[in-house]
Amino acid sequence: MKDPNNTRNTAPRRGSPLWIYFVVVLLGVGVCATAFSGVTGPELDALVRSPVFWILGCFIIFGELRPIITPGSTENNGATMSTTFSFAALLYAGLPIAAGLQAVAVITCGVFRGRSPHRIAFNAAQYTLSLGAAQLVLALFGDLATPTDRWVPDGADLPAVALAGTVYFLCNDTLVGSAVALHERVSLVKALRWDLGYQVLVHLALLGLAPLMVIAMDRSAVFVPLIVLPFIAVYLNASVSVRREHQALHDGLTGLPNRKLLITRTEEALAEARTAEKREVEKRDIERRDAERRGADRPGRRWRPWAGERGAGTRGPRGPRAGLAARRRRAADPPTHRAGLFLLDLDRFKEVNDTLGHPTGDRLLQLVAHRLTHSVRPGDLVARLGGDEFAVLLPSVRDEAAAREVAARLRAALSEPVRLDGMSFDLEASVGIALFPDHAPDFELLLQRADVAMYHAKETRSGVEIYTSGKDRNSPARLSMLGDLRRALDRSELELFYQPKVSLRDGQLVGMEALLRWRHPVDGVLEPAAFLSVAEQTYLMRSITHHVVDAALTQAAAWWREDLTVQVAVNASGRDLLDTGLTETIEEGLLARGLPAAALQLEITERILMNEPAYASDTVGALAELGIPLSLDDFGTGYSSLVRLNRLPVEEIKIDSSFVGRLADSPEDAVIVRSIVDLVRTLGLRSVAEGVEDPDTARLLREMGCDAAQGWHFGRPMDAETATDWLRRHMQRAPEPAA
Repeated sequence: MKDPNNTRNTAPRRGSPLWIYFVVVLLGVGVCATAFSGVTGPELDALVRSPVFWILGCFIIFGELRPIITPGSTENNGATMSTTFSFAALLYAGLPIAAGLQAVAVITCGVFRGRSPHRIAFNAAQYTLSLGAAQLVLALFGDLATPTDRWVPDGADLPAVALAGTVYFLCNDTLVGSAVALHERVSLVKALRWDLGYQVLVHLALLGLAPLMVIAMDRSAVFVPLIVLPFIAVYLNASVSVRREHQALHDGLTGLPNRKLLITRTEEALAEARTAEKREVEKRDIERRDAERRGADRPGRRWRPWAGERGAGTRGPRGPRAGLAARRRRAADPPTHRAGLFLLDLDRFKEVNDTLGHPTGDRLLQLVAHRLTHSVRPGDLVARLGGDEFAVLLPSVRDEAAAREVAARLRAALSEPVRLDGMSFDLEASVGIALFPDHAPDFELLLQRADVAMYHAKETRSGVEIYTSGKDRNSPARLSMLGDLRRALDRSELELFYQPKVSLRDGQLVGMEALLRWRHPVDGVLEPAAFLSVAEQTYLMRSITHHVVDAALTQAAAWWREDLTVQVAVNASGRDLLDTGLTETIEEGLLARGLPAAALQLEITERILMNEPAYASDTVGALAELGIPLSLDDFGTGYSSLVRLNRLPVEEIKIDSSFVGRLADSPEDAVIVRSIVDLVRTLGLRSVAEGVEDPDTARLLREMGCDAAQGWHFGRPMDAETATDWLRRHMQRAPEPAA
């Protein structure tokens, strides 16, 4: 299982610490080869003629190709089964033979897996040095083997073999850990600690089988294959376990980590940042105290002892005042250890799916995953959250400027032209950035605030935005509600109520508007104003909209089966119009239920016209092509451009209730309503008045020429069952003019 996040095949920059380390390791191989060389032609010829040599060589190559993968690893970089066979070769025939066979296995495996030359060379050198260190230990005990003078250990030799195996493991693990630490830019202790316990356990088993392998080889080559059977069982069990773990923690299409693994890695990064920041604060406090004490010891100044030197109960620099001062100093010091979380969303990805099909879209997502993982820094993590949404974790980032540089590099990598199925097109992405601890203290809040920033980047078409509190209306109480709202979706606490829209000319039903309600287990039934403002700036809004569309289509299908052919309208936000998957969800929902496009209507607020990206979004055009009728809601509260209004594919204009409610009492509002009605009629659209609560208002609207109305005068919002009864009664009787 190849890890898309792995960049170890990228050659180190010449002169870098990693490059220097590689050179030193390779030079060490030369020293080791010089110290332990000396295999003569007759010795090698005698060994080549032995069937044990060939069996051992095949097992080393096979063992290198089939490693025992470490849990949590996503690449074949765990302990290899070749360890047993190469260590057995060292014990039985000496270092030159063992190192030579292992080098052949490493080169074969490297070529087969497409590894870079520098990595193949380092792996071969790593094994050679480790085997050389083990050989040195055996030499100190006087146990040196050659191809012609082979050595078979007995019981008294086990301490020497155990010590040689321990040295082999420590040398090998340190060499690899140092390379990983330099590549990932982490401390050596951290690199060694990642899977040390598991590596110790596995190498204990692998190296412990080597003496048994030697004894079997010395007896007869026929016994050697029997030793392989336990390895096959271990490998199969480990492979099944790792495969299941990989599937649980990774995206099946791109191979990238999924949300679950992203949460785990983010929490680890935040914990490390907190620990490092705590150490930094303690270090600064110690330096300040030392500076204060040095200043107090200067001539002309009176020395003030520490609280511990004064005795219990005294109030010195360590007392309450000093503690308050220290806390103030810490608050004034900006954090030096930060972690960053990016949320990245592809722009116009739906065009690829619609034009070239989903298989091509899947290949494009795989290409995007490849570009992202090769554009981040070593140690950073790229994850796929779903659809065309990706997340990037920066376990360590200097400041906002450094985070912007990484984001700009990601966008630049994606902007390279893509050619698929004979077509060339450009990709763009919007990136939102949130930093720990500047913007959020935990993963959920980091993701939510990165989502706010990403949405702002989409709206402004700036490409990259860092979270700012001024653009986020969320408070702690609202964020708590966001968590409750997320759980409400899972518990089906969100449901739709329906309110009729009635023709003012003949009383005929025009449609039913679906109004979202939340049956809160504590607060009762909540209207959208109480909770939707929390969700509109987050990734949760997409889920809510898709839930509403699905519920509305399900109810519409139930009504149509009863010959209650009524159009159901649902509200859509500006964020929904930037969601390229909305049209696809609606289209699939209509097809699945056998409904025509006219069965559903989308209502968008007039304020969206002020938002150029939403107005010009591909979703609006796609909905129009699908045949979904649009209604412009809350008309009169914004500043609509007549040019945009004429171009927007709407069939209905809804006059805001703030004007309709004062129609009978305010001449100014009456003039506004009449002007809107006349404008809508001129444009050839239908006018609908909202908030009609009495017969006088309905009469005035009908006299003005308004087409339809909606409000408590005609019917209050009803749950699905009540609305169904209302429809049966209303559609069975002959229509009559509304009062």
